[in-house]
Amino acid sequence: MKAALYREFGGPDNVRVETLDVPAVQEGEVLIRVKAAGVNPVDAFIRGGHMQQFLPYTFPVIPGWDVAGVVEECGHSARRFSPGDEVYAYARRPTVHLGTFAEYIVLPESYVAARPKGLSWEEAAGIPLAGLTAYQSMFDAGQLQAGHSVLILGASGGVGSQAIQLAKAHGATVVAVASARNQEYMRALGADYTIDYAQGPVADAVKAIFPEGVDLLFDCISGETLAQSAAAIKPTGTLVSILSHGEGLDLGPEVQFKYLFVEPNAPQLDHLRELADAGKLKIQVSQTYPLEQVPEAFRQIETHHTTGKIVIVP
Repeated sequence: MKAALYREFGGPDNVRVETLDVPAVQEGEVLIRVKAAGVNPVDAFIRGGHMQQFLPYTFPVIPGWDVAGVVEECGHSARRFSPGDEVYAYARRPTVHLGTFAEYIVLPESYVAARPKGLSWEEAAGIPLAGLTAYQSMFDAGQLQAGHSVLILGASGGVGSQAIQLAKAHGATVVAVASARNQEYMRALGADYTIDYAQGPVADAVKAIFPEGVDLLFDCISGETLAQSAAAIKPTGTLVSILSHGEGLDLGPEVQFKYLFVEPNAPQLDHLRELADAGKLKIQVSQTYPLEQVPEAFRQIETHHTTGKIVIVP
């Protein structure tokens, strides 16, 4: 099979397309022929060597944790799917090694769910990591409920754009923060209010809408935007971040802070599929790349100004 891979940490140009053996299927696993693989900022972060202290790795590394594809083979005791089934998955294994930027991937059957049939392959591949991140952050860690308010920072990116839709689908009021050029995009996704972070302190703009603050702040961007938004949380509210560990934040004594690193969860993927097939979760694919152009895809994701998703099509 062809795969985009790197044999040492470094820049985008370290990535090469090579031919490898199709991975063997073990007990409880399925072989998936990759139709599309979503690109996420974490893929570039790992390639740059910035997570090697936290995540075990084995070279060569095939990047990519998002996949939509077709089951080709099922290992012993893998009975949930059959060859020909169309599936998707969040493919993070305990060791960073064989990812989704390839023609085939083997995964534990427990990671895998039937894909949304109402979406294209490329759109389906844009859901798993970002959708599960948004879901686990807001509902598992943040305990967001119908009638609550949520402030989403970085709301036009892959995670944020799904967070808007998931929060709305579950009855929450959404305040979405991004640049001026993405205000209409966020409103189209269902945001009740939008804020341009360049127009002054975010907390001031939020307090003009919710004087007592929001129930949940979901941080997908961190940095200065997070620092100037912390005061927008209710005194008994919650801050969930996928980037910050809380260093230097001025939070009230009763504000709960939680850091989240997304985990595979097939039942939650089933829920996301139901929302997508009901028209309540849409994915904007801004650009697709073949395996040979993975370095270009990395350069785009590293601008941190990608609207929606970019996707690899092997």
